[in-house]
Amino acid sequence: MIGNSEGILVSAVFVSKTSGETLKKLAEGNGGECCLLPSPRERAADVFMIPFISVVILALAGIFLCTRFLVVRERGGHRHADSHLVEVLPCITFSVTRQIDQHARETCVICLEDYREGEKLKVLPCQHEFHATCIDSWLTKWGTFCPVCKRVINRQIRPSV
Repeated sequence: MIGNSEGILVSAVFVSKTSGETLKKLAEGNGGECCLLPSPRERAADVFMIPFISVVILALAGIFLCTRFLVVRERGGHRHADSHLVEVLPCITFSVTRQIDQHARETCVICLEDYREGEKLKVLPCQHEFHATCIDSWLTKWGTFCPVCKRVINRQIRPSV
């Protein structure tokens, strides 16, 4: 408005489209003036934009997760070792004097029990030692990696024929 705005009162109310049309009919019937302006949010592109973006994000996340699963599966991270692989692991007998000389661990990290004199231990290619029964169970039931350093062992051991 140009000029003096004293005494001019403009009321604005946001209502639904149906309510606006009803108000327009009522205002026209009484000789009043009513303007209905569409909300910018009522455009079809805006209505479909959020679901479209959501679907694109979900599709990208699905592709990422599938790719990640295939890479992990290809590396052997979720497979179990076969019995031949477990059998070819070198075995040693634990002795306190050997443990002091080599500064090796004195506890099996799988069962959390201390090694005792004369117990049979198996050594992985990464040089981590475990109770033979503990590591056999670990490799055949949980995975083909070392419980300490997470190195995959199935590619480091070549079973003898």
